[in-house]
Amino acid sequence: MKDSQEYLDKKAFFEKVITLYGRNVVIEILQDPSVTIHKLHLADSNKKDGAIKDILSLAQKRDVEILYHDKNALSRISKNAKQDQGVAIDIVAQSYQDAKEISKLSSYRLIALDGIHNPQNLGMIIRSCAAGNVDGIILPKKNSAKISPLVIKASAGTLFKIPIYFCNTLEEVFKELQGASIYALSSHATESIYTITSQERSIFVLGNESEGVSKEVTALCNKALSIPMNRGVESLNVAVTASLLAFMRS
Repeated sequence: MKDSQEYLDKKAFFEKVITLYGRNVVIEILQDPSVTIHKLHLADSNKKDGAIKDILSLAQKRDVEILYHDKNALSRISKNAKQDQGVAIDIVAQSYQDAKEISKLSSYRLIALDGIHNPQNLGMIIRSCAAGNVDGIILPKKNSAKISPLVIKASAGTLFKIPIYFCNTLEEVFKELQGASIYALSSHATESIYTITSQERSIFVLGNESEGVSKEVTALCNKALSIPMNRGVESLNVAVTASLLAFMRS
């Protein structure tokens, strides 16, 4: 029983660990005392001068564990051999939570992302939601952009300011959330977002940049909603749509 609980605790911890890469990104993270760091990974081929010297100095000041790897092993850790520059860092994102936690909330207003692949869009969505009237973002692990340096840059430092609920697919989450009002945003919908009254538990689903919300996810939604458009404009960028939803009155 004890071993089982230790395994669950360990699994829960590592689900919150996000690996980032790139020398400038790692320096910024090491300089930010609000970010919890798990481990720093360096390629053993790095020359210990310039940015690497700064990274080592910052890591030692924060007493961060440093692990050295050959270039191939480092690439497997970063999952981006072309851009990791021989550096990766594991951070513990307390705001990164299992979507199962949503069912414990008595009320919520969430934005769910279905097939959002552009990291800049994801970063801007996070920023708008953090600034606006949204309690969290549901981000599937499959068929979605991953948290990366590009996402962090586009979020302008707001990544850790709002809960991000991870899951494998939206379908598995929506089937578990009984009583939630789930709305798919669609340019073809006849009902406007401005007709929706306040709900205790509501989720707005934003779809792929080119194809919209998938048929599978739409089938699990209560309604499809549109944003009224003028002058023949067909649609808005998904990050702009997220901003409008984030600042709507609940």
